[in-house]
Amino acid sequence: MFSETITPRFSDTDALGHINNTMVPVWFEGARDPVFRLFMPELDTGNWQLILAKIDVTYHGQLFYGKEIEVRTYIGRIGGASFDVYQELWQQGEKCASGTAVMVHFCYQEQASMPIPEAIKDEMSKHLLAG
Repeated sequence: MFSETITPRFSDTDALGHINNTMVPVWFEGARDPVFRLFMPELDTGNWQLILAKIDVTYHGQLFYGKEIEVRTYIGRIGGASFDVYQELWQQGEKCASGTAVMVHFCYQEQASMPIPEAIKDEMSKHLLAG
């Protein structure tokens, strides 16, 4: 698992006084950097090798301004050319949101998916979601 802590900004709130639902996918994407680095350690956008095929988010509870949020990032599934990144947001000991991003190892020159190298699969397997 990869983990990072986010301190919500006041601008992340909405008119109801809690964190706006649109922030969750943004935070999830930012917390995927360690996964991206497995493929491109320098995060070189000129040599990017991943595309996002699908995301889904489930909201389990409200998130609030003024309280730190932990983002937990796991590998949920490893396929031949694609994989799932499963993520959770935790605040004050409660899971408040979860989601899955389906990522594809992709060659932009060929405009086609390509197999995930075994060495990267080995590194990804260290972060597989238990269960």
